Amino acid sequence: MIGKFFSTFANCLRIPELKSRIIFTILMLVVCRVIALVPIPGLDGGALTEYLDNLAKNNEQGGGGLLNMYSMFTGGALERCAIGALGIMPYISATIIIQLLSAVLPGLSKLSREEGGRTKIIHYGRVLTIILCLGQGFALAVGFENADSLFEGIGRLVLYPEDAIWWYRIQTVLILTSGTALLMWLGEQITERGIGNGISLIITIGILASLPQAVIGLKDMFFPPAGLEETARSPIVAALLFVMFLAVVIGIIMVTQGQRKIPVNYASRSVGRKMYQGGSNFMPLRVNYAGVMPIIFAQALLMFPQPILTASGIKALRDMAPYFNYDHSFHMVATAMMIIFFSYFWVATQFNETQIADDLKRNNGYIPGVRPGKATSEFLGKVMSRITLAGSCFLVLVAIFPVILSKAMEIPFIVTSFFGGTSLLIMVGVMLDTMRQMETHLLNRHYDGFLKKGRIRGRS
Repeated sequence: MIGKFFSTFANCLRIPELKSRIIFTILMLVVCRVIALVPIPGLDGGALTEYLDNLAKNNEQGGGGLLNMYSMFTGGALERCAIGALGIMPYISATIIIQLLSAVLPGLSKLSREEGGRTKIIHYGRVLTIILCLGQGFALAVGFENADSLFEGIGRLVLYPEDAIWWYRIQTVLILTSGTALLMWLGEQITERGIGNGISLIITIGILASLPQAVIGLKDMFFPPAGLEETARSPIVAALLFVMFLAVVIGIIMVTQGQRKIPVNYASRSVGRKMYQGGSNFMPLRVNYAGVMPIIFAQALLMFPQPILTASGIKALRDMAPYFNYDHSFHMVATAMMIIFFSYFWVATQFNETQIADDLKRNNGYIPGVRPGKATSEFLGKVMSRITLAGSCFLVLVAIFPVILSKAMEIPFIVTSFFGGTSLLIMVGVMLDTMRQMETHLLNRHYDGFLKKGRIRGRS
């Protein structure tokens, strides 16, 4: 199987267009990594990196755990105080906001269906991204400025004197905004001239940037440094972790690809003097229709209460802060409830069963055993509600499994983050989408995909 995979990848390099797209994508991703490594002038990124490393070595969580989680999505740029510390998340947030507004505001909904309207909506998303970057960049600049009061023992990060603090803030906001704008442009270039979805690949390469640390942490579990030999885990634990990793990956692939096929029949119809023959088809309803969005929404909202409560200065509120540690049972229950809620919320805003029923009726299509019109709309809504429940429950398991594994087996979170959660769900989804696009190029040039080897017999 591995030999077939590499043989198919070699076939990709034999196609000039696909080869150039792959090379272009790799070069653009290298530039993205450079953006995550270049520090912002006037900030001591080494102090923040050392602080997070000490938390990871002591297996402490809390605010540091939240910083580590956000830093993972920026490819480590946050912990280095780099120009890409905001990452690509403002662009994703702006895109989600525009999509939700398109489902609510009739003007945007009409514009999305007009010719050239999609280009205007993309432009609105870019403008909203810059606005979000300015706000989030200022908040992050102030957070760097007050890091010593938010997190105990982190020290002062800003190297500017107090009389030049506003120059530091303006400079940092502009640099952070420019970094995100550059990442946004690189993602669009990858989508247009490379292979795969550029924005998703930027997030994935940022997550994979923490893979060496996870490998080192995993190695230290079974081959600890000198003097800590008694803490070494048994080979049985290694085998168990390997089996669990395979099970989670297989489960994610199955649910990501899973769909409920609704049969649809089309009656014969005449248009003018032409008679169109009827036929049968099916309507695929994805089990995980919302994708990774519910987990992102839930974790984004639950990321802020703890720092706010810690910095409030009120003892009663400070005592509530530990409840929002990501390994606390209250946090896990709240995460599960919010994932289920946002799964149904996303489906309600993006899946319009009434419009689908009207389109079927207009094209003389019907679902066997279901009357056209309102009955079809109710049937689709009922089916979608059931499979959304199954998909949301799966997302809950994927989201909290790394936390449970880290807490039950005392494994560093940087290791367990690759056993589920948002990171693994994004990586598997992006890899499947990229392989599908590469396979399309292969089939168009008479090569097999990633499941078979060589050229298709019988084709010239």
